[in-house]
Amino acid sequence: MSQFLSLDYGLKRVGVAYCEAPLNIAYALTTVNTKDLFNFLETYIKKNKVSKIIVGNPKSLRGEPTHSTEFTHTFFNKISIMYQEIDFELYDERFTSKIAKQTVLSSGVKKMKRRNKENIDKISAVIILQDYLQSVEFYKPSKT
Repeated sequence: MSQFLSLDYGLKRVGVAYCEAPLNIAYALTTVNTKDLFNFLETYIKKNKVSKIIVGNPKSLRGEPTHSTEFTHTFFNKISIMYQEIDFELYDERFTSKIAKQTVLSSGVKKMKRRNKENIDKISAVIILQDYLQSVEFYKPSKT
């Protein structure tokens, strides 16, 4: 089955989520240290049929670049050259961290686990992917 990956790219960690056709429901996969990301992707892509990778595009509330935007775009350009057989797309990630934090807070997770920023990164990747899936045409229900 074909998979989509989503990456919530950060300078320290990257949250990773995936979905498989035809269900198109985003699931948290893992959090990877940024320095280990290329090794992780190399191994994962060899073992799985990845057809698209969506990378969260950091923007301010006004839609302007943030301090992370340049790093994310540099990563995006490098990875899209490395894996030319895979489609890549930048996708607006505004509010995903806030939504992820609120999700963890409201889920009843104990305070020590809520402090684990890796959970926020994974959930952010899920939110990016699920939002992307809902925005693309093939995911929208047909009108009857």
